[in-house]
Amino acid sequence: MELRHLRYFTAVAEAGSLTAAAAQLHMSQPPLSVAIAKLEAELGLSLLVRTPRGVEPTSAGRYLLDASSRVLGEVDDLVATLSRFGAGAAGSLTMAAVPVLMWHRVPRLLRAHAAEVPDVEIRLVDPPPWTAIDMLQERRVDLAAVMVSEPGRFAKRHRESLEVLDWGEVPLVAALPPEERDAPDPLPLRSFDGATVLLPRRTSAVPSLPEAVEEAFRRHGVTPAAVRTAETIQTSLPLIEAGLARAILPDPDGASLAGRFNVTVRRLEPEPRPLRALVLARAGERDAAVRRLLDRLATDRV
Repeated sequence: MELRHLRYFTAVAEAGSLTAAAAQLHMSQPPLSVAIAKLEAELGLSLLVRTPRGVEPTSAGRYLLDASSRVLGEVDDLVATLSRFGAGAAGSLTMAAVPVLMWHRVPRLLRAHAAEVPDVEIRLVDPPPWTAIDMLQERRVDLAAVMVSEPGRFAKRHRESLEVLDWGEVPLVAALPPEERDAPDPLPLRSFDGATVLLPRRTSAVPSLPEAVEEAFRRHGVTPAAVRTAETIQTSLPLIEAGLARAILPDPDGASLAGRFNVTVRRLEPEPRPLRALVLARAGERDAAVRRLLDRLATDRV
């Protein structure tokens, strides 16, 4: 039994006429009559009887009409859902993003994306940048959002294996203990001279915040009294809140630090060179849900 035969039979039974059904199906009547006869022969029973008013289903035909409506409805739903997968409007994906981007920029992106394609499920993980890239290359996530200090060099290094989308600049600001509420804004970069400064652990795989801060200090002749290493940006914040050190941290969109943490946030003068946020996908990625989110990112560049 073929689906097209069920569609033909349903059209005839509902129209009550082979001629009317053929017109609805955009076909001539003879092949439609042959298809119905073939279906009846395959089942070994009559499905339709001729009457002065046209054709009417037999009791077996009425049963098949009811069952066909359910089957064809489910098939149509299946096709529609699969087409949504093909358009990136359904499905799921996993995105790895460094925590600083999770605090504001990722939620803003997901809110806009969900308004357009609410049936795409997006799962999030927040590993360090080098781990996020490993997870992407190992196919454990579909996208990775990181921050780097040298985006051109990074893109050149990974151009064979990764698609790199620029997601805009991420300014660097001073993050001071809460008791420094009276610090000027902007804060002179020179104020870090002789201070205890926190920097997250560096990695040669993804030059990022440590390299940017050290470059700013070197360019402007700033010499901290001590530089302490924190494992990540987020683990440095409790130490700043405790008054144990100062730091220069990324603040995407000016909305990731102030009000979220008990630290004093100030612009810097002169401003350090900002980091760049990058969104990474595997080179040649064809998954429709991933491509659709990348398209959204392309219009959401800061």
